[in-house]
Amino acid sequence: MIKVHHLEQSRSQRVLWLLEELGQPYELVRYARDERTLLAPAALRAVHPLGKSPVLEDDGRVVAESGAIIEYLLEGHDAGGTLSPARDDEEERLRYRYWLHYAEGSAMPPMVMALVFARIRKAPMPFFARPIARRIADGAMKGFVGPQIAAHLAHMEAALAERPWFAGDRMTAADIQMSFPVEAGLSRGKADCPNLRGFLERIHARPAYQRAIERGGPVLVKG
Repeated sequence: MIKVHHLEQSRSQRVLWLLEELGQPYELVRYARDERTLLAPAALRAVHPLGKSPVLEDDGRVVAESGAIIEYLLEGHDAGGTLSPARDDEEERLRYRYWLHYAEGSAMPPMVMALVFARIRKAPMPFFARPIARRIADGAMKGFVGPQIAAHLAHMEAALAERPWFAGDRMTAADIQMSFPVEAGLSRGKADCPNLRGFLERIHARPAYQRAIERGGPVLVKG
């Protein structure tokens, strides 16, 4: 049986959701975040050298990276193409490929930077250093990270103005991959994005998504 090494409140929730959509049984190994740093525990390094999640084990293989895991699972368990782009629609396939890789390659870096600077503002430090650290963090957010997040949200919002899903008229694995940056972006950005919020409402209503949340827990780190 497929085994998923899942870090709570992380991007690996997408792998659980995909498996639920495919109706594929899996064993779930949950890891709690370090209470102080909120990072993955050292135990994950025994599974993968980088100690990150998600990591999937299947038939003696160890597969890491969300996009690679999605492609691996679709190749082996989506014979009907229910979550893949239409084979005879080249434009849909190009959009699918773009959003599948955009999610981690372009959208997530500024989201992660926002999280880092938010932690810097709250980090324990000598009282005389706190104003300097907060000034640096606030300056970076205002001058670069914040505008980057706003630009990405606008880009994603515009894409969903043209069609209900990122690749086309039906949900694909690209939407599963994009779900995390949309969740993270809307939680940190202040833009009014009705198309993105509608996208989240649609995916949150899916029974497979709800089953993944029941097994893996909430998507985002709170606080």
